[in-house]
Amino acid sequence: MSKLNWKRLGLTTTLATSLLLAACSSGNNSSQEDTVGKGEKIELTYVAWDTEIASTNVIGQVLEDLGYDVKLTQLDNAIMWEAVATGEADGMVAAWLPGTHGAQFEKYGDQMVDLGPNLEGAAIGLVVPTYMEDVNSIEDLTDEAGQTITGIEPGAGVVAASERALEEYPNLEGWNVQTSSSGAMTTALGQAYENEEEIVITGWSPHWKFQTYDLKYLEDPNGTFGEAETINTMVREGLEEEMPEAYQILDQFEWSLEDSESIMLDIQEGTDPEDAASTWIEANPDKVAEWTEGVTAE
Repeated sequence: MSKLNWKRLGLTTTLATSLLLAACSSGNNSSQEDTVGKGEKIELTYVAWDTEIASTNVIGQVLEDLGYDVKLTQLDNAIMWEAVATGEADGMVAAWLPGTHGAQFEKYGDQMVDLGPNLEGAAIGLVVPTYMEDVNSIEDLTDEAGQTITGIEPGAGVVAASERALEEYPNLEGWNVQTSSSGAMTTALGQAYENEEEIVITGWSPHWKFQTYDLKYLEDPNGTFGEAETINTMVREGLEEEMPEAYQILDQFEWSLEDSESIMLDIQEGTDPEDAASTWIEANPDKVAEWTEGVTAE
């Protein structure tokens, strides 16, 4: 809940120039009063998933560089949605739609503004290592991995879908979904992978595990896990009128699976999330310029 202490890594001249052009109308005064944000407080909330840690740190740092007083708040999934709906937080870039967060969208969606996808091609499903050559579909599962699906937090959309799969696929009779946490799931995956042991996990993309291990989604003939999803940006009502530039930046924020997974892998390998965000921003000034296009100080 505490405000980030942003770590500067000395952004390149190219990045500094692109941000300065976006932030300053006159270009000859760098005081806080002449920045886009003018020190205004803005709070973004996120759930502690690797995807959302990466995306929220990146867009939060872009807003900070433009003069906003940015606070990033980690919350449980349902509370994250409620915080934006009630105006306790200004926005999030973490809405998995239409399936994963479908229940939350149904409950809170009409109380906030949907700015559309910031990432396309997201997916959820059951995932196994590619060395499990005889298992390519959920229907192929019999007694692998002790008839256990290694899951993440209870209540997560991919966990709920996995529990539905136990009911919808007759071959999964006797199976169970073992809930834990995202970190515990990836630890179990790493241990099993190192020993080439069988494991079935609740998986989603983007995620660094697909950059680290050779994995595959199991085919889902019943469509229990739904089609490809998008990750959307949601903001509180009134943000456009009160902070139009921040609203525009959030509205223009969009990146790829590869962008997201590259930062997640850096974080997984030990880089601080803020440092990983700074490094990515430094390496992608053109993309940042697209997010800040048309945004100038008064």
